Amino acid sequence: MDRTLKAISLILSYPTRELQAAMPEIGAVLGAETRLTAAARRALRPLVEDLGRRDIYELEEQYVMLFDRSRTLSLNLFEHVHGESRDRGGAMVSLVESYRAGGFEPATSELPDHLPVILEFLSTRPFVEAQETLANAAHIIAALQERLQRRDSGYAAAFAALIQLAGVQADAEAVAELLDQPEVDPEDLEALDEVWEESEVRFGPDPNAGCPAGRDLLARMDVPVNPDPGHAAE
Repeated sequence: MDRTLKAISLILSYPTRELQAAMPEIGAVLGAETRLTAAARRALRPLVEDLGRRDIYELEEQYVMLFDRSRTLSLNLFEHVHGESRDRGGAMVSLVESYRAGGFEPATSELPDHLPVILEFLSTRPFVEAQETLANAAHIIAALQERLQRRDSGYAAAFAALIQLAGVQADAEAVAELLDQPEVDPEDLEALDEVWEESEVRFGPDPNAGCPAGRDLLARMDVPVNPDPGHAAE
């Protein structure tokens, strides 16, 4: 298992007390990851500490406001590609078939294109395969990172780490096209209703909101963690 992809899957999952209890181990996994730069590892620390220490209800509210009520920050990746068009259904079926071919059955009620679910699957695959998938989605990941940075959200560091693991530079034109989609204030319920009534999002290429996708995954973080002391002081 690729423990780094598993760790990022968990920190992007809906917050739970179980997830909070696992944050020291998750932080140790990320702190020891030499595929990430020292700067990327440092940037992840505030997020991990925040998820581990803040009031759980505040974390839940923050998560919902970011990822559930904002279509432009949706963690369902095909939302950015196909919107609600029929193409999304076909892509979803293909994704489920890929999961089953790999012997993977998501232990969650999330949609198959939910990023934490995809990362959970990729953590079970050879890294070269996982890296190719991340590279194909790099423009979506980069756009999400930029939107989160604009909101001063610590979650942006997780997306920056995924871009590093993808090993590619996201296509600037594709990222710009995604970012051109207007954002809606998550507090403006009337505007949100109008956005969600649209039949299709205009932008994109590839692949339970508010449900704890990480809950059933925590039990599988079973390999003892021995952080590299060389990174502890970074």
